Amino acid sequence: MVNKAGTKYIFISGGVLSGVGKGITTASLALILKSKGFTVSPFKCDPYINVDAGTMNPTEHGEVFVTDDGAETDQDLGHYERFLDIDLSGANFTTTGQIYQTVIQKERNLDYKGKCVEVVPHIPEEIIRRIKIAGEKNNADIVLVEIGGTVGEYQNILFLEAARILKFRQPQDVIHIHVGYLPTPNSLGEMKSKPVQQSVRLLNSAGIQPDILVCRSDEFMDEKRREKLALFCNMNQADIFRNPDVDSIYEVPLVLEKQQIGQKVLEKLKFRVGKKDLSAWESLVATIKKPKKELPIAVVGKYFTTGDFSLEDSYISVIEAIKHACWANVVNSRIVWVDSEKIEKEGTGALKKFKGVVVPGGFGSRGVEGIIKAIQFARENKVPYLGLCFGMQLATVEFARNVAELKDANTTEINSDAYNKVIHVMPEQEKLLIGKEYGGTMRLGAFPCKLVNGTTAQKAYGRNEIYERHRHRYEFNSQFRDKLEKSGFIVSGTSLNGRLVEIIEIKGHPFFVGTQFHPEFKSRPLRPHPLFSAFIKKSCLA
Repeated sequence: MVNKAGTKYIFISGGVLSGVGKGITTASLALILKSKGFTVSPFKCDPYINVDAGTMNPTEHGEVFVTDDGAETDQDLGHYERFLDIDLSGANFTTTGQIYQTVIQKERNLDYKGKCVEVVPHIPEEIIRRIKIAGEKNNADIVLVEIGGTVGEYQNILFLEAARILKFRQPQDVIHIHVGYLPTPNSLGEMKSKPVQQSVRLLNSAGIQPDILVCRSDEFMDEKRREKLALFCNMNQADIFRNPDVDSIYEVPLVLEKQQIGQKVLEKLKFRVGKKDLSAWESLVATIKKPKKELPIAVVGKYFTTGDFSLEDSYISVIEAIKHACWANVVNSRIVWVDSEKIEKEGTGALKKFKGVVVPGGFGSRGVEGIIKAIQFARENKVPYLGLCFGMQLATVEFARNVAELKDANTTEINSDAYNKVIHVMPEQEKLLIGKEYGGTMRLGAFPCKLVNGTTAQKAYGRNEIYERHRHRYEFNSQFRDKLEKSGFIVSGTSLNGRLVEIIEIKGHPFFVGTQFHPEFKSRPLRPHPLFSAFIKKSCLA
């Protein structure tokens, strides 16, 4: 460790609009500090009352990212893991719901020794306690705390209050970075700094003066706007950094570090400035930018639209895992979203132009028959196929119906009256569903899986035992295993005791793999997931 002076804390807030890029800014800064030899621990504060992200619709909130210990978190933890190439845990994430739940339980347990329990200071104190645990658990030099939401909202005011209190108590150990957006309205053709000025003043009203300002914009901010922001935000120009739009999010650390943001942060935290080593990241960005052949990949699912908008955030880890594998295979991905409901209406003709098909996770009956048709198309036409969780389950249903001749085969989730339920709910899960115990009760987190020698999966991993992250309630019904295997179905991965089927394949197909787990959660830009790499490699040959 470089640190000799105790753990330091960086709070990152956002202003002007939601989705401004706090998560990528936090991940990028964490990577920069890590490259200088510091141990970092990112921490996400989400202001919603939900206890975790697991019960929220992905088209509204984005992907639910699952950690090794089974925490259902915000998608920003996925960004942190991918940029830092580390495994995080539930200790790196909290919500308003978790905070209140804990404070109320402590009150019930008399942990406050009869005191009047109040929103302030007890809620901010619990937030601070969790932030410090995130640092202690990872033996961190620096904890980077991303505050969800936008400054000026009611929802995140208590997280800002926690930042204010910690800065008041430990002024030498805390800095605050504010990320704001400078729009360039088409009608004016001029970049406007006023929204960021107002955002900083809202932050001031919460008792916080930012130490560093990161300005998001469509294009590079000019010096005139930088001077104006310095004057009206009570800041030095040297503390204002530009973060314009770039082609790839993985370029952001290089853009920020070119302006020496890492050195500035370390100076403010009174740390010795270390030498940076971003050479591997620089090589990655060079690879991303280098023109290559495009590989068309179809992602077939149903969580793609909300109103008139398409939400790629629903499957962001899948998208990134495909990109990582493509770069490793010296191609660029051209990912096309194929709505399974359209396949139900129009058939599978649209799939003919793709070199590979991915079916990601999902829930519910809407669009399922379209997904099954897409899987049948990939199987019959020898198109490389990768099914993730729901994609594995529906691949089993398709094979059972159309190859093993179990015509009414289905999953209990879709049709509980089907005679041949090749995917069913486990008894312990059935009890939870009956009791409407939904939140945090699925099979969650990393579990071991043993692989069968010589299978596609085992060759891809290069070993016989793996650990992968799960998020599901339904499992392969082993009563049908013998019948399916006699028809060419391959079980290539199971739980260590052999009870649970984790990976399936199909005999005679160039690449047809379904996983009950979510391999996308463990893919990294510098270390692509082996199954995605093998899938893309075969897709390049299709």
